[in-house]
Amino acid sequence: MSETLILERAQRFLSALRHCQVLGIQVHGADPQGLTLRLPYSPHIVGNPQTGVIHGGAITTLMDTTCGISIVCALPEFEMCPTLDLRIDYMHPAEPDKDVYGFAECYRVTPNIIFTRGYAYQSDPQQPIAHVVGTFMRMGKSLQGNRELQRTIQGGGA
Repeated sequence: MSETLILERAQRFLSALRHCQVLGIQVHGADPQGLTLRLPYSPHIVGNPQTGVIHGGAITTLMDTTCGISIVCALPEFEMCPTLDLRIDYMHPAEPDKDVYGFAECYRVTPNIIFTRGYAYQSDPQQPIAHVVGTFMRMGKSLQGNRELQRTIQGGGA
């Protein structure tokens, strides 16, 4: 799959997720090696007003979404793949007033389970603020009634 198609697919999937729109999450980059999303810093996602540190739930959402969309970019056709397990190890808090980036790659695809891994960072990917490992269940190509989402992601509009 071409980088352009992967990027378009990632942007379409992200645009269908209302909670990601509210958080302002955007596709920063997408290619066969993985996906990077950006969570812009804003006061409404601060977990501690005294320090200005982003709430861990916003970072968890960023990383779950990044891992999930990395699957959409890796599979030849769209499949609904809900999260089975997501583990995030926080290395240190995010710095206030800085965007957070999430990178994820899909490193193993089996007939039933897809495995992903990645990290969250701010200025330097070599200094991650968190590591993530996620597993996702393959449900096949049928969305079992969610045709609008399927059309949006495949490019047919809602």
